[in-house]
Amino acid sequence: MKKTLLAEFTAREGAQDEVARLIGEYARKVRQEEGNILFDVYTKEAAPRAFWIFEVYRDEEAFKAHLHAPYGSPFNAALVPLIEEDASVLTFLNPLTTHS
Repeated sequence: MKKTLLAEFTAREGAQDEVARLIGEYARKVRQEEGNILFDVYTKEAAPRAFWIFEVYRDEEAFKAHLHAPYGSPFNAALVPLIEEDASVLTFLNPLTTHS
């Protein structure tokens, strides 16, 4: 089953451009991961310092490989002082199954 999540964080005042640069570089690397299906970065229209990243991985194994990628820890270490939260807030999602 695919592993789908939403990662959210808010750039500190004045840090939005640096956060955008960091997440842009990180996104390019993640999108090259064999098990990554989608890694889309958004800002909230009404609050442009709020970043939302929609991530989809092939399965749990691919997600675990993503977590152990060598560029993940340096990215998070650079991001944390630039955001309001202690870390990205992760929400794991399940598809809605409908029956007709």
